[in-house]
Amino acid sequence: MDFAFDARTEELRGKLLAFMDEYVYPAEAVAHEQRAQLASPWETPAVVEELKAEARRQGLWNLFLPDSEYGAGLTNLQYAPLAEIMGRSPQLAPTVTNCAAPDTGNMEVLTQFGDEQQRKQWLEPLLAGEIRSAFAMTEPEVASSDATNITTHIERDGDEYVITGRKWYISGAMHPDCKIFIVMGKTDPEGSDIRRQQSMILVPRDTPGVTIERAMQVFGYEDHYHGGHAEVIFDHARVPAANLIGEEGGGFAIAQARLGPGRIHHCMRLIGMAERAIELMCRRAVSRTAFGKTLAQQGVVHNWIADARVTVEQLRLLVLKTAWLMDTVGNKGAHTEIQSIKIATPRAVVDILDRAIQLHGAGGVSQDFPLAELYAGARTLMIADGPDEVHQRSLARRELKRYV
Repeated sequence: MDFAFDARTEELRGKLLAFMDEYVYPAEAVAHEQRAQLASPWETPAVVEELKAEARRQGLWNLFLPDSEYGAGLTNLQYAPLAEIMGRSPQLAPTVTNCAAPDTGNMEVLTQFGDEQQRKQWLEPLLAGEIRSAFAMTEPEVASSDATNITTHIERDGDEYVITGRKWYISGAMHPDCKIFIVMGKTDPEGSDIRRQQSMILVPRDTPGVTIERAMQVFGYEDHYHGGHAEVIFDHARVPAANLIGEEGGGFAIAQARLGPGRIHHCMRLIGMAERAIELMCRRAVSRTAFGKTLAQQGVVHNWIADARVTVEQLRLLVLKTAWLMDTVGNKGAHTEIQSIKIATPRAVVDILDRAIQLHGAGGVSQDFPLAELYAGARTLMIADGPDEVHQRSLARRELKRYV
């Protein structure tokens, strides 16, 4: 395993670091101020559109997509250090480079499983950043960590499918530019194979019968850059049969293909969040005095900073190994490592952010520093894309299987 950056990665990394310093970090406060002046909290601040244009001009666009026909054509190993850099400003940087979830996963689904018409109608404007999208799987009435539980119905009626169900925490759905949902539901709820009951279908947001019921908060945050999270009702919403993605019964497999890259992308960005927290800790420690000494002279602060550095280096190596395996033996071959990073990374980064918040005192929980919002995002990732306990269960069963 060789994790040295190749020439292309070094070039993009240098450009991205400069872009972050010159444009993204200064824009964080500007975007916050502009948003406060908007008529709707879901509108996009002008500075975000300016940054998107600059990112495109510099070639820092669609870096996540390994298919060179549609994206940058980078491997997971090449993308890892770039996603980490973007993770230092996770609300802004992924958005302005068109590397933000849930659009990334939806573009991957359309690239791999969409037909020519679906790619032309929906993938192309997503790639261009002209529209946003949402992925509708999670439901409030069932434990959606087990995707076989979902109850939304997708029923064939002649040349159409009829979608009926209730979803929540549908990321991206509140954004005014969200034009399309990828909806997971059951086309064969009584089928003998519980992993062949589900299908995925494209549902335009303006389809009659689709209602955005309310915005969902995450630890009190509305997560504007994500496009928010919504509770959505599908009440006999009709779409053409041609909107089915792939084949009937293929939804579970598509979901698994979508979630693998999504999980590692989250972990890549989490490492960037941890690096931002360490930087803020160190700056705070050398600039604040308590009981006659700077915080940097307090022994407990030494421990926090040292432990954070060791943890980040360990996590980065595990994430890079996972990326390398995904590139060399595929997502299935890297299953153990994907689950390992999904368990280890959010948990460890939450702890680092917690220490950083503590070091900042009241400022740590305020809007004057990014730490509280970073904490909320990292803590949420212990649930999103499968809660820790589901991954632990699967990982343990795989380990035990060798001894049974």
